[in-house]
Amino acid sequence: MTNCKYTCLNPIASVGLGSLTESYVRCEKLEDADIAFVRSAKMEEMSTGPGLFAVARAGAGVNNIPHAEYAKKGIVVFNTPGANANGVKELVIAAMLLASRDIVGGIEWVKANAGDAAIAKSAEKAKKAFAGTEILGRRLGVIGLGAIGQKIANAAVELGMEVYGYDPYLSIDAAWNLSRGVKHCKNVETIYKECDIITIHVPALDSTKGMINADAISMMKPGVVVINCARDVLVDEKDMLAAIEAGKVRKYVSDFPNPTTAGKKGVIVIPHLGASTEEAEDNCAIMAVKEMRDFVENGNIVNSVNYPACSLGPANKAGRLAICHKNVANMIGQFTSILGQAGVNIDSIANKSRGDFAYTLIDTDSPVPADVVKALGASEAVLRVRVVK
Repeated sequence: MTNCKYTCLNPIASVGLGSLTESYVRCEKLEDADIAFVRSAKMEEMSTGPGLFAVARAGAGVNNIPHAEYAKKGIVVFNTPGANANGVKELVIAAMLLASRDIVGGIEWVKANAGDAAIAKSAEKAKKAFAGTEILGRRLGVIGLGAIGQKIANAAVELGMEVYGYDPYLSIDAAWNLSRGVKHCKNVETIYKECDIITIHVPALDSTKGMINADAISMMKPGVVVINCARDVLVDEKDMLAAIEAGKVRKYVSDFPNPTTAGKKGVIVIPHLGASTEEAEDNCAIMAVKEMRDFVENGNIVNSVNYPACSLGPANKAGRLAICHKNVANMIGQFTSILGQAGVNIDSIANKSRGDFAYTLIDTDSPVPADVVKALGASEAVLRVRVVK
């Protein structure tokens, strides 16, 4: 595709954008773009133009993108799972230490007593108030064992913690990546009941929003520490504050500042630093641009959240078509019939489905005429036909 117009709805690291060729032309408005790169901008509040056919999120979570609605328009949405995993892992390790030992309180004490000429002597008397406990031997519960959860679980094992993991959708690859020291739980209630520290790493779905609520907290051990560096909506924070006030929860660490928790007793709020390292931002940008280029230039889908993975490799035949359509019967038959009647010979086809939607790639031995492309898109079940080559 020549002169593919792209826009960046948030700053995207230049190390990623730098790999775009001169065929990609930047534009400022989403309404004018063919493709878009985004981090945290709320796309559900934005208008798209008819030309938009792909969005790449430089990060894992896509709750700021109306990807289900986009699927109906034939707009493929990508994310970058694992690209920021190490940055989040390190922040969670820091969160465990901050919650176990009152490091922040100790630092604030030093600032408040900076004018004390005998501060060293005074500190020896004051430090007991900030001493806290070690994490060695503590039970850590990791809810969600994706790219981030795996790294946290493995790191905690190396730190001498007893690690429990829960993920009902644990993949074979994820299981292979986990340390043998991680105990896999069959239900999340085991995490709630057995663990001293609980960290949550699941997507924001209808089934997970508010999952850490009064009922969940009631099952937890007295003095539990809860860490949320995943999504703000996963925890019912009013219930959490009530549990802290009652002495049930020792500390709540959140990476999502808001008026409910900011400055509250027993809460450590971090200003959304989880994936905000130079390395994570670079990795996400590189991965997002790589996925997008493969889609634009070859039609291949890798790491989409609303369409299936599908690939025919490099587009090295005379023609390649990419078709987003509903997952209904006889679509392949319709496509091959239309191409056959037009005298266009098919070299190869790849077709995959995901829920209500499907995706088909077709390589042809000759370029496909515009009227044939139009005929392919005439079916009510076809959402978008794109001539890749």
